[in-house]
Amino acid sequence: MSSKTAASLERAMQESISLQPYVREVEVRIDREMLAANVFGYGELEGRMIDAHVVIDYQGEIVTARLQYDQEKDYPLMSLI
Repeated sequence: MSSKTAASLERAMQESISLQPYVREVEVRIDREMLAANVFGYGELEGRMIDAHVVIDYQGEIVTARLQYDQEKDYPLMSLI
């Protein structure tokens, strides 16, 4: 991927996640500052680059979750917010 294609990948991820049952809202952002181009002019998507929010409505219970890179743990973690 590249900075030119990041927005279309964000949209594709959002559209794919929105197909899941009970998903009411979804937003995906890719941190373009973490994107490093290789010798061919593009880079690879890594979990640490993704910041995602989802709102789930299951049987009237609404839960909001976020996937975000945790620098201290050096890992992308999902949490309920």
